[in-house]
Parts: sequence; structure tokens; C-alpha cells
Amino acid sequence: MSDASAGLAIRLKAECKWDLVSLGEVMLRFDPGEERIAATRSFRVCEGGGEYNVARGLRRCFQQRTSVVTALADNPVGRLLEDLMLQGGVDLSHLRWVEYDGVGREARNGIYFLERGFGVRGAMGMMDRGHTPISQLKVGQVDWDAIFGREGVRWFHTGGVMCALSAESPAVAREAMVAAKRNGVVVSYDCNYRPSLWKNAGGRQGACDVNRMLAPFVDVLFGHEGDVSAVLCDASHGAPWHSRESYGEMAARVCGEFRNLKVIATTTRRPKTANQNDWSAFGFAEGKVFQSISFDDLEILDRVGGGDSFAAGLIYGLMEGKGLQWSLDCGVAHGALAMTTPGDSSMASQSEVERLMAGGSAGVQR
Repeated sequence: MSDASAGLAIRLKAECKWDLVSLGEVMLRFDPGEERIAATRSFRVCEGGGEYNVARGLRRCFQQRTSVVTALADNPVGRLLEDLMLQGGVDLSHLRWVEYDGVGREARNGIYFLERGFGVRGAMGMMDRGHTPISQLKVGQVDWDAIFGREGVRWFHTGGVMCALSAESPAVAREAMVAAKRNGVVVSYDCNYRPSLWKNAGGRQGACDVNRMLAPFVDVLFGHEGDVSAVLCDASHGAPWHSRESYGEMAARVCGEFRNLKVIATTTRRPKTANQNDWSAFGFAEGKVFQSISFDDLEILDRVGGGDSFAAGLIYGLMEGKGLQWSLDCGVAHGALAMTTPGDSSMASQSEVERLMAGGSAGVQR
């Protein structure tokens, strides 16, 4: 083990087969481009999923060795998702295939439709993800000790999207986290609240209850006080927007309750239009507040996946021992670049991220 930044102890790269393993659902996204879902006659498709996007960003942008634990129904849509993930470079040796019954009564692959929005018309998504194989995953079906111990993993990542998929999903996430801690693996968790997923599972309070149940096993939390409130408060509703002082007070309260937390990181996004947002982040570690570089009036093509790319950049920086300030800046720059291209996944290179961190302009590069 080696001491890394922000109080984290991260396993040595040479000891592990994987730098990061994610647990989560991967869906097929249908994108109507500049048109509306209800009026278009063609869609562009890509793969996407909150936890998977982090693994893909670390692999494609930061050249890290990543794998995903997920499940798909074995039909042509599942094989298309497999092909897209293979292009993303994420290892699929922990992908579980489930037999397809020909109709989808027992298990089917998740899909979703998303309009990017423009100007005063916000982005709009429609999920179609019931009865998916990953939502049916149960405790005991994955040999986590084989993955974390015998194969070796430096970092494990999952989140609130995975935990919202079924009543059993939080227990599966907890099982994985406990095994990760048993094997000396750093655990990160993105609270990532989605109202549509929690609508019939307790809403915002239901999500907070699950987050609180899992928080004792987390080292790095992507979220804020409203995500782990015992009782709903003002912070539980709407996006966070902080000053250094207010963020420090908030993070200290959370870390005071969950003393195992080493790092809290929170993106702050202020939408002015669908295509113009203020974008930055705060972090907290070892009693200190860190504030990232800021992109005011950031022009956005497709905002989906910006938070996942932020998480990938921050995790990369912490795994490399670069400190929380550098890691925050890396995450914000990576997220900003991800929102300039279509789809859930980052298309940025590490050199582009570091150039933007250093204040590089949008001028033509020749």
C-alpha cells in the first residue's frame, strides 16, 4: 500500500490487474440530434450508464485499466451494447449474460431517449429500463473477493443510479463495498439522484436513506449534504451552489457524521440556458476546502455525462497522487470537454484536458 493524496491509501498499480472496477447498468441511448423525440424519424445510438461512464472515461482519456460489473440480455441489442463497450476499451470479463425469452417478459436490455435541449428548452430524457438483468442481480451472484483480492483492484466505483434499479440493488452495492474494504480497495460513490428512478421507491427520502446506509463504507463521496440527510432539508432539493465558507461548513457536518469519508466532491452547475451553464466544483479533504477552476458561460452541446467525466478526472488525479486541487481541476476540465461532444461518454484526450486546465483557448490546433 502507498499513501496517496487526500488521506487515501491506494494499492500499488503493480499489485493489481485493474485500476478501477465499476458496478452499474449500461443502456442503449437513442439521440434525436437537433429534433424532438416525438417528431424525429432517425436516432443516433450510443451506450451510456452513470457508473460505466466513469470506467470508460478513465480508460479512454486517462489510459487506466478498467472493468465493469454489469449484466445484459443476450439478444442483438445486448450484442450491440457489447460492441459499443468494446470500442470504449472497458474490460467485459465481468459482464453477465442472461438468456432472452424472445419477448422481454423475464429480462430485457434498458434503453433511453434523450433530447439535448436548446436555449430555453431544457434537455429531456425518457427511460425504458424495467426488468433489466442488472436490476435482477442478487447478493451472492458475484465473487467480489475474486475480483478485488485475487485479480486485484485499486478503486471501486458505484452510485445511486445502480442502487435505484430494484429493492435488491442497494444490498448488492453494499456487498461489493464490504468486499472492497476487506481487500484494501478505495470505494467511491456518486449519489446521482434521479427522480424518475426513485418515484416508486420513496422518492428523495428513499434515496437519502439508501445513501446513508452505504455511506459508512465510502471513502470518496460525490454529492452533498442533501444526499445523505436523515430528514429532507432545503439542501435536498435542487442543485447545490456554494461559497468556500458554506461548502466547508456543509462538508464538515457530513464528515462529522460519517468519519470514514476521506473526500467529498461536488460539482456546481448554474444553467442559464440549455446550452450555457456556469460549471465548477468544490472538494473537501483533511479539514480543508478546495475550489476548482471555473468555466462561466460554458457552451454546451450535450450535458449528459459531464458529472461522470468529472468523477473520472478526479479519480485519476487522486489515484496518481496529484492532490485534491489538481484532481478537482482535472475533473472539471474533463467534464467541460465531455459536454462539448454528443453522447454520454468523453471523447477528450488527456492532453486536451491538461491544456484546458492550464488555461488553453479554443483556437485551432495545428
